[in-house]
Amino acid sequence: MKTFSFEKLIAWQKAKELTLEIYKVTKVFPKEEQFGITSQMRRCAISIVSNLAEGSGRNSMKDKARFSEIAFGSALELLNQLILSYDFEFIAEDKYSEIREKITEVTLLIDGLHKSQLAN
Repeated sequence: MKTFSFEKLIAWQKAKELTLEIYKVTKVFPKEEQFGITSQMRRCAISIVSNLAEGSGRNSMKDKARFSEIAFGSALELLNQLILSYDFEFIAEDKYSEIREKITEVTLLIDGLHKSQLAN
């Protein structure tokens, strides 16, 4: 089976792990939030990995960098929703801290990827 370039990116690998974690944690959110914050958090997480994947298929470094910017923005949006989920008491403090650390790691990796794309 062919491995695509995005699958080799550590940023994508960590973002994929984050996405799986977001899906797990939002399973227990209140049912009335199914089409609210639950859906929004899942879409943000999917957006991060999807934009990293799509950007890897672009020809110019400028295009690749643009998709990294979008992925970074989605990660920040996810962080915002995580903070709100904690404030709404949908998520325990230990899980909040764990996921926040994962988001921090992903944003640092995406930032490094973005800088390398702009340098080329």
